[in-house]
Amino acid sequence: MSRSEDANARLTELALQARRGDPHAMESFIRESQHDVWRFIAHLAGPHLADDLAQETFLRAFRSVRRFNARSSARTWLLTIARRVVVDQIRYERSRPRTTHATPATEPTSPDTGFENVVELNLLLSDLDPERREALVLTQVLGLPYAEAAHVTGCPIGTIRSRVARARDQLLATQTHQDEETG
Repeated sequence: MSRSEDANARLTELALQARRGDPHAMESFIRESQHDVWRFIAHLAGPHLADDLAQETFLRAFRSVRRFNARSSARTWLLTIARRVVVDQIRYERSRPRTTHATPATEPTSPDTGFENVVELNLLLSDLDPERREALVLTQVLGLPYAEAAHVTGCPIGTIRSRVARARDQLLATQTHQDEETG
């Protein structure tokens, strides 16, 4: 069993224990999955919303853990909830009248030396179609197998593969274009 499979199995076991009412299991489940949930949300909705939307994700998971039946891994189940939270946020924002055209400020993700790379990656990802970005983040950033990414998004595996391939092609084309302009 790979390290990723071990982590998925552990999260699933923690979710099942939480389902049976173990509060310590739910606490461990949240602690062990919060980084992946935050990163997934940050890539879909932006780092400025990630904390709030991650919290909402865990609130929904807490409320629905009694219905978790391990048909998929707990990680897949949780990322599906996170995706729904992001979609709900987008719908909410679209339904509200805009009072300004200013874009929200983002907070730096970390003060480390790779900050410029993080900014560049976020800029490149922001140019992708949301469905392609989601597929790429799930499979390449979070490392989900294509089957799990398909389950999270509710589309066929072939669609995920296609979206990832097109996202890669678009990122390569953008990078090549930028290199030609600067080089």
